[in-house]
Amino acid sequence: MDGTLIDSTPAVIRCWIRLAEEEGFDPRFLENNHGTPAAQILEQVLPPERIPAALARIIELEETDLEGVVALPGAQELLDSLPADKHAIVTSCTRNLALRRLKQAGLRAPETIVTFDDVTLGKPHPEPFELGASLLGLDPRNCIVFEDAPAGLAAGAAAGCTTIAIAGTHPGEHLEADAVIGDLSQVAVTLNDGSITLTVQ
Repeated sequence: MDGTLIDSTPAVIRCWIRLAEEEGFDPRFLENNHGTPAAQILEQVLPPERIPAALARIIELEETDLEGVVALPGAQELLDSLPADKHAIVTSCTRNLALRRLKQAGLRAPETIVTFDDVTLGKPHPEPFELGASLLGLDPRNCIVFEDAPAGLAAGAAAGCTTIAIAGTHPGEHLEADAVIGDLSQVAVTLNDGSITLTVQ
């Protein structure tokens, strides 16, 4: 979702810098952790006894700071062109935050959303995408994952999905995927007798 369908980067940076100041860790640590669940990031910078309070705090900060959250090019068009029962959002943020950011960006929430609240292991583990495919009634090998972050791309590949990287939060040359594009406006959808064909320019 973030960095693929919507741009929430300014808000994310503001919130994490504030948390880093409050908790006393270097915010530059976050540069290589985009797309990783907050709890997993905090496990790397704080002792275990401080993680629950810090996690509650970052959730509070992100749910109240939505300034500048906007849809990325092609996001609305792609969502509108896909059958409702054939696509899902799989995100590392909480369900409440996902719904708030989608609303702020003016995007409709799909019927199927997998969030950090729904899984035991977050990206780069394949569980989120495996669950997303299962909820859609699909084999992960018949799914395409659009991701902007190395953690998400690794999770999609580990689940057996085809991966398409969105260059934005990371340079395209740093993303390992089956294809790399600039944004979702380069993707066209054709529906034919129940099948879906995606053409990537």
